[in-house]
Amino acid sequence: MPADPKPYRHRFPKSIIQHAVWLYHRFTLSYRDIEELLFQRGIQVSHETIRDWCDKFGPNLTKELKKREPQRGSRWHLDEVCVKIKGVKQWLWRAVDEHGAVLDVLLQEHRDTEAAKTFFATLLITNEVPTAIHTDKLGSYSAAIRELPELHGAEHREVISTARCNNLVEQSHRPTRSQERSQKGFKSISRAQNFLDLHARTSNLHQHTRTTVTAETRRSNQKAAFQTWNEVALLAA
Repeated sequence: MPADPKPYRHRFPKSIIQHAVWLYHRFTLSYRDIEELLFQRGIQVSHETIRDWCDKFGPNLTKELKKREPQRGSRWHLDEVCVKIKGVKQWLWRAVDEHGAVLDVLLQEHRDTEAAKTFFATLLITNEVPTAIHTDKLGSYSAAIRELPELHGAEHREVISTARCNNLVEQSHRPTRSQERSQKGFKSISRAQNFLDLHARTSNLHQHTRTTVTAETRRSNQKAAFQTWNEVALLAA
């Protein structure tokens, strides 16, 4: 087997494909930006092909990265923001732990009790029952917690958004907003959900590479993140 194999029926090797996908989900770049960056290195590939790579390999990368994530914190911070997909309003539900790591993201049509219950159920699939849940004053959260026996033992704290008490999750929305502007809006729900899923896992992977630590520690964290990404990319492509 060659050192840098090509996925079945693909012209480019895995190293180029995974690097393009990583660039798109790590930084606020458009497909055309990545096309230009690759061309500068002598790699001629269209932005449509890069988009297809993200669509095809993104879900597997998300799954493999999620398997390698450590157990997250026990305090959940939840929030929901409005996004428009082809002019239709959707609600992006997001949860992070007390350290700022993204627990999950989910696009839904509504922000009612059923939508809140669906999001809580999604969170409970891969996370342990929290000790505390921080939300804004949206009534759907309280109603959903009352209807889910698993969450009855968790302390529910409602905060005022303007007081920035739920700032961890609000800050987590910012990169998504930037990418949404870069793309001039998401074009489909499925593509948006796939992007959000992998973007969250990529952000978690690199969470400790830009913190206020020594340069030596930061580089060590970066090397570990790159190694994990490369291992996952070999399995996912």
